[in-house]
Amino acid sequence: MTFKPKIWYPIAAVLCVVNVAAVWFAAAPAEPMHATLHAAFAVGFGLWAQRLRQRRQEGELQAGLEPLEFEVGQLRQELGEAQERIDFTERMLVKDRDTRRAGTD
Repeated sequence: MTFKPKIWYPIAAVLCVVNVAAVWFAAAPAEPMHATLHAAFAVGFGLWAQRLRQRRQEGELQAGLEPLEFEVGQLRQELGEAQERIDFTERMLVKDRDTRRAGTD
C-alpha cells in the first residue's frame, strides 16, 4: 500500500481541528496536562497537514513540468535541425559564389 498525501491531508487537518477543540474541553475541568497534550497533538497534526499539502503541491507542479520539459526537448531538436539546414545552405551559397567567380575570371 502506498502513502497517498491526497487522502491523508484532510485526515490530518481534521485531527488538528479536533485536538484544538479538545484543548478547550480538557482545560474547562482544570486538567492542564491533558489540555497541553491535546495542544501538542494539534500542533503536530497541523504541521503534518501543512507538510502533506506542500508535498502534494510539489507533485502537481512536477506533473505540470513534465510536458513542458518534453516540449522543450522537441524544440531543441528542431532548432538543431534548422541550424544544420542553415549551415548547409550557407555552404552551398559560398560554393556557388566561388564557382561563379572562378567562371568569370
